Order: sequence, then C-alpha cells, then structure tokens
Amino acid sequence: MGVSLSRAAQWTTASSGTGKLELTPMNTSLLKEILCFVEQFSSQHPQEAEHVFKEPLQWSTTLVASDFKTDYDISDSDVRSHEKDSEGRPLLQLSPPTVYVRSFSQLSKFVHLADDKKLEELRACLEENRQPVVNILGPSFASLLEKEGANTDELSLIGEGEDEDQGRDSEVKVRLFLLLQNLDTQLLSKCLKEISELDPTAAKNEVELLRRFCSEGETRALKSVRYTSDYEFSNGCRAPPWRQVHGEMCYLVIEPCDTETLYVTCSTAGAFLNGGIKQDGEESGYEGTSIMYQDLVTLLNSRSPHFAENINKQVHLIICYLLFFLFRRNPAGAVPADVFSESSSESEEEEEQPERRPESNTDLPSEYWQIQKLVKYLKGGDQTATVLTLCAMMDFNLMQETCQLAIRDVGGLEVLINLLDTDEVKCKIGSLKILRKISHNVQIRRTIVDMGGLRSIVKILDSPDKDLKALAAETIANVARFRRARRTVRQYGGIKKLVANLTANQVKDVEVARCGALALWSCSKSTKNKEAIRKAEGIPLLGCLLKSPHENMLIPVVGTLQECASEESYRIAIQKEGMIRDLVKNLSSDNDELQMHCASAIFKCAEDQQTRVLVHKYKGLQPLVSLLSKAGNKQLLAAATGAIWKCSISVENVAKLQEYKALDTLVGLLTDQPEEVLVNVVGALGEFAQIPANKATIRKCGGIKLLVNLLTGTNQALLVNVTKAVGACATDKDNMAIIDQLDGVRLVWSLLKNPSADVQSSAAWALCPCIENAKDAGEMVRSLVGGLELIVNLLKSANNEVLASICAAISKIAKDKENLAVLTDHGVVPLLAKLTNTTDDRLRRHLAEAISHCCMWGSNRASFGEAGAVASLVRYLKSKERPVHQSTAMALYQLSKDPNNCITMHGKGVVKPLIHFIGSEDEMLQEASAGCVRNIRLLALANTKARLFH
Repeated sequence: MGVSLSRAAQWTTASSGTGKLELTPMNTSLLKEILCFVEQFSSQHPQEAEHVFKEPLQWSTTLVASDFKTDYDISDSDVRSHEKDSEGRPLLQLSPPTVYVRSFSQLSKFVHLADDKKLEELRACLEENRQPVVNILGPSFASLLEKEGANTDELSLIGEGEDEDQGRDSEVKVRLFLLLQNLDTQLLSKCLKEISELDPTAAKNEVELLRRFCSEGETRALKSVRYTSDYEFSNGCRAPPWRQVHGEMCYLVIEPCDTETLYVTCSTAGAFLNGGIKQDGEESGYEGTSIMYQDLVTLLNSRSPHFAENINKQVHLIICYLLFFLFRRNPAGAVPADVFSESSSESEEEEEQPERRPESNTDLPSEYWQIQKLVKYLKGGDQTATVLTLCAMMDFNLMQETCQLAIRDVGGLEVLINLLDTDEVKCKIGSLKILRKISHNVQIRRTIVDMGGLRSIVKILDSPDKDLKALAAETIANVARFRRARRTVRQYGGIKKLVANLTANQVKDVEVARCGALALWSCSKSTKNKEAIRKAEGIPLLGCLLKSPHENMLIPVVGTLQECASEESYRIAIQKEGMIRDLVKNLSSDNDELQMHCASAIFKCAEDQQTRVLVHKYKGLQPLVSLLSKAGNKQLLAAATGAIWKCSISVENVAKLQEYKALDTLVGLLTDQPEEVLVNVVGALGEFAQIPANKATIRKCGGIKLLVNLLTGTNQALLVNVTKAVGACATDKDNMAIIDQLDGVRLVWSLLKNPSADVQSSAAWALCPCIENAKDAGEMVRSLVGGLELIVNLLKSANNEVLASICAAISKIAKDKENLAVLTDHGVVPLLAKLTNTTDDRLRRHLAEAISHCCMWGSNRASFGEAGAVASLVRYLKSKERPVHQSTAMALYQLSKDPNNCITMHGKGVVKPLIHFIGSEDEMLQEASAGCVRNIRLLALANTKARLFH
C-alpha cells in the first residue's frame, strides 16, 4: 500500500492530496487485492494485527451505529470498541460520519461489518489516507518502503536504542513492515501482469533509426541517443511498473548537435519531454514538460533545426526507414485457430459476410490511413523501398478487418498480386506474407480470386525457393475456403503441385509439406478435388506424412484425411495404406486438436467393418474412451463419441468398450452437451442397447429418462438416433414400463408428424418394440388420439423406408382386434394392397407381415383379393431373402382362407414354390406354406365333390 498506491494506482489528480481513485479495472483489481489482505490479516497474523497504529486511519463512512454488534459500546450515534490502546483510546471509534481505526484487528472487523459496502469503504479509506503506511508505522518505515529493496540492517536501525518492551514492539513493526512490503510487491506484480500487453517495439525501432544518424560526418543529425535504464522488463519496457500503468515504456537522453540535452518519455500516446529522469530518477522527474508529439522524429524536428535540416537532405532513404520503423504499430498477433476442420460439400458456398464499415470516414482508425499511405508509396517505389514498405505493412495487425480493407480499398491487392509475377524473391515473399494474413477475410479472398490472383500463387508452387512455396501453399489454404476458389486451384493444376510438395526429405521441406497439407485440407472440401488428390497419388504421401513426429504437420494431414474419408475409395485406401494404426497411435497425443482430428477420421472410416476390426486390433478403443474425460473440449468430445458410436456397430467392440466403463460415461453425457455430441452419444447407446445386459445398465444409470427427454428436440439427426435408442431399450419390459410412465410412446408417436422421412421411419421402427412390450398395448395405442389415422396416412409416403417401418408398426398394432377394426375403418386394406407391386425386399417383408395380421378382421381377406394383392404377393416367393419368404407365406396362408384368393393363388402357380418351402428348416415357413397348400387343396377337393354330386 506504499509505492503501489501512490504510483501504480490511477488517481483523478496527478499530485497527492485529495485526489480520488479512478473507477478503472486496474484500480478495482488493486482494491480487491488489498481487501483480501485486510480481511485475512487477523486470522493469519494475530500478533501483528494487535499492533496499534502510529496515527489512526480516518475517513467518512456510510456505516452507522446500528451496523455494529457486540464488542462495541454504542451511545446514540457514537460507537467505541472495547479494545483500547495503552493510553485508553478506543482502537475503533465512530463519530458520524467519521470513523477512526487504530489496528489491523479492528480494520479487519470493520470491513466484515461493511458487508457488501466493504469495497466502497476501503476506497474511501485509501482516498482520505493517501499515505496509509505513515499512519500505520510512522514516517521512517514509510520512507523506507518507498525505496526498492529495503534490507534488515536498515530496519534494525529504526528501533535501535529502545528498551525491551519497545524492542518487542519494534520487532512486530518490522514484521508488519515486511508484510506490507510483500503486499506492495504483489500489487506491483499484478499491475505488471495487467500491463503485459504494452508493446515497446515501435519505440525501440525509432531509437534504432535515430542511432543510425549519430555517426560522424556530414550526415550526422544527433550526437547520441541512450536509454536512462539498461534494465528491460519481461514485456520489453524499461519504465518501472508504476509508470507503465500510465502507458510509459522507456526514457531517453538525446543529445542534439545544436541545442541542450533532451530528456524524453516514450509512451503509447507518443513522445514528450520530461523533467529530467536520470538512471535513478526522482518521482517528480516523470512529469511532462512539453506537449505530446506523434513520434520521436516529430519531437526532434521541432527542437533541433540541425536535425530537421539533415533529415531533409536524406529524404528518400529516411522515408523508407520511416515506413519501415515509424509505421510499426500494433504488431500482428497470433493467427487465430483455423476453421479448416469445418466440413462442407462442394455444393455449399461460403456465406457472404457483410462488411462492417464505419458510418463515416471520421470513424476510421489512424491505421487505416497509415496503411493507405504505405500502399500508395508501394506503387511507385524501387526494389529497396518496396521491400521496406512491405516490412512496414507487415507490422500492422493485418488480422484486423480495418487494416485488411484499407489495403483493398486503395488498390493494394492488385499491387501485391502483381509483385508475385516479378523476379524479385524478397518482394514475392513480402507480398505473400501479407496476402497470407489478409486472406483470412472473406471479402479479400473473393477479390483475390476475382483478380486472377490464384493463377500467380499456384504458379509459385513450382518455385525452387522453399520459403516461397510454403507461403504460397498457406495462402491457398486461406483463399480456398469457398467453392469457386477450390475449383480455380484445381483448374490451374494446383492440386498436382500441392501433392508434389508433400515429399519432406529435408528439414526445410517439412514446412513446405505442412503448408501443402494445409492447402489440400481446404481444397479437399470439394468432391472433385478429393478425386484429383487421389489421382495425383496423394494418399500414399499423406500416409507417409502421417508418421511425422511434428504435430503441426500431423494436424493438416489428418484433417485432409478425415475430410476425404467421406468417400468410400479413401476409406479403403486408408485401410490398405496402414493409416488406421497411425490414427490410433495419435489418439494418445498431448495435442487436443490432433486427437480431435484423428478421432474424427476414425469416426468416418469406421462406417466400414474392416476399419472397426483394425481399431480393435490396434487397441484404439481405450484411448477413445479416455477422450470422453475431456468434456470441456466439445469438438474433441464430438469426434470421440462419434468414433465410439461407429466402432460400437460391431458387437465385439461393444464388449471391449464395456471393459473400459464406456456405457456409464456415455449416459452421463446425455445432459448439457451440444447437439453434435448428443447425436453421437445417443447413436452409441442405441448400439450398446443391442446387448440385453446393457439395456439394464442404461436403466440403472437413469438413461431412459434422459433419452425420453431428448424426444422433444428439433434436431433431426438427434431424433433419428434417440428413437432408435429408445426402441432398442424398449425390448426390455422394465425399460418399457419407464418409457410408458414418462409418456415416451406418445412422444415417439408424435414424431411421425415430423417432415423428415428419416425421423418418421426411425419413430415407426421404435414403436414396434414399444407396442410389443407394453403391458396393455391395445389400450395404450387407443389412448393416442388420432394416432391410428396418422399411421394409415403414412402408407401414402413415397419413401420405401417409411413404408417398411409403418407396415412393421401396423403388424404390431393389428394384433389387437379393436385397433385392427379402427385401422380397417381408416382404409388400411386398399393402401396396403396398393403397395404390393413393390420390388423392395425390405418393404415386401414388412408389408406381407402387415397384410397377414390385417386379414384377421371381418372381410379384409376378401378385400385384399379384390384389390389385387394376392397375385402380387405370389411373386414375392421368387425373392432371394428368406425373411420375405416367411412373411409372404404367412400372408398367403391367411389369405387362402378365402376361396376366391385360393383360386387366384393356384392360377398364379403358388403351389410349387410352397411345396418347396414345406421342406425348409424354418418351422414358421414350413407351417405357413403347408397351411396355404392345405387350404388350396381343400378348396379343390370341395369343388371336385360339388361337381360329382351335381
């Protein structure tokens, strides 16, 4: 609370006295640190807390007598603490509105009593006691605290010559001093951390420039330029921390040739003369004694005619250096994480982003105009000036939209692209370094393509200069984020050139290959480019790079592979090239991004059975499960859960995943997750639930309720997987009871109204086990108002998967006679009969099963015959699918109970195939076939008898 308060804190006035602490983030941060120190002081330092201050801290408080509890004598509005000093004075006294505090013990109690006003009270205390250490310890200790690095010898001198009691008191004071000194250090460190963003690069470059003109001879403009301090803080500044908070970065002593020595402060706002700061300057020396100048050159021009005259003589070179140094403001920050992993198809066009332009030119920042000046100079300079200008431009924050558009608005893009066609390597490198950054802007990359810039950039990929090739590839990676750009790269032969650059035999080749992989990653979002990469033999080269030890290489390589893995040819190639082993290996990397892309690649590749086998073989299942613990990284979690989902399609993988307790973890991820994670988690649960024991585990973990809750969502992919999972769980009667209690069947049924055919079909499939395992299925179905009509209407769908699932549901519903009667009333028979001309075996199977069950009501058998269903069903017996044979034979058996249908069957040649099926090992097929033949035979015998008797 010494140096930090007087120097680092920001006051409304520059001098001490009655100034107020400004309401700034820095001050708030300091206050909170001091408050924490005061609140904990009594408990952490009880002996020092009892020490009586030299003079009380006093300030105007908002607290009143009623705010004080026990340990205080209260008389009207006055308050006095029971604790007193050696002279009988209370250690805390309130005489509204002033409070007097004489110890840390009482100060700690006071801030606790202040409750939600404690920060305001502390602010008031510090504002009215600008030198609190003087009050607490006295002026001797306070002056010592102002010095840097006070030692114990100096402290001991303060208490020398005192008696024993006073000596003990001095020991406490020394310890208290050290605690306050430590607090001061902490506060200053916090200030330093807060100001770590200060960048003294521009000031350093100006000093470097000025030193170039301190040499002897006719061109000498200055005698010397030196810093007042040789010490440089971690952020590059030379000013002490309590001055850095005011934006000051360093102090200079400049000796002109024609005037007195100048003492200069360099700050974020510019440069100004100070009061004469030396190596160990006094606080008063920091005060400004001149106006603020834009930069050092401007200041010196105004103060030294000799300097101004000599600078003007070298105007051409000086302009170049000024462009290089003086325009170096806001050095570019790190490039943000790329969005290369965002998958898209070639039919998708990158969305146009509207430009966020200021309402008027007066709203444009100074960087905009500075860059425009640079671009104008770039158009007319020679090679040296061009290189220097490009360097100056690179030191702007080119990731900032204002700077990007400033280059475009004044014709800078055209100049930069033209430089790519020159023979000057340095100019090409400078141009590409700028294009690489500004091409992160949507409008800029479109303009580059419109101007034909990609032709020049692709051409550079053939350059023997490896730096140029790497920069060109990385620029292509940025530009090729929309369809037209990707197509243009391919048309100019860029895909072949990029693939050719993937060979990394030497150290410098690694960067070329990495940038090439980045570019291929962007380009691979096009289906035709994927094919071009494959034809250019890119897959084996990517496979080689996948073994690289460099993580920054692996990320774009795996990114490209996962993008291409949507194509079956790539998935097969990835298996054959042995890449699954490397993908599994890198799942154990320490790099979250690399892990994410590897898991995502496995996610896509595991659509194929062979990949699932290989992931198991190379022990990839355990690393995938371990990634589930990184729940904070949603992209990684989505990739890991996706890979687990696809791998769990194989039953043997489910058993292995269960060894690693994957199911319990997956159920725990059913809440508070983004939809892309939920889709995968629920998909995996649907596969796990194919194993009976896992159904019970899901129930015991509370998973049934969580799944049912997800049925109310709108994400179609999620709804498809949820209904599948619910359906799989519903085959367990205990699970079905919970689903029914949670109104789950109604929610699933309502999804039949969803416009998505995938959702409709998955909902209908889920209803089958729900109806089959419900305690009173018939009543449950009837309770769903309009449900049966909805089911029947879906028989008009044009989607075969919807039709097959609805037929399957009807076969379950029709087992209840009352519900079958309602179905019949809604016209189920003619709609089913109309579908019988299908050649889709999946639909045939469930359609025949539905017809079989619908025959059980009234005259439905005859109605099916009249609608022409019988003849079509007979053709189903020629199918190669045994399930189709079984359901068809059952339908024919039921239909054969109507004489007219028997005649139709016999006429269509049904007997011969049925007799063949009577010899089947499938008992249901045997019985149905035999029953149908029997009915046909009985009708024939009846006809024969009728003719004989007639």
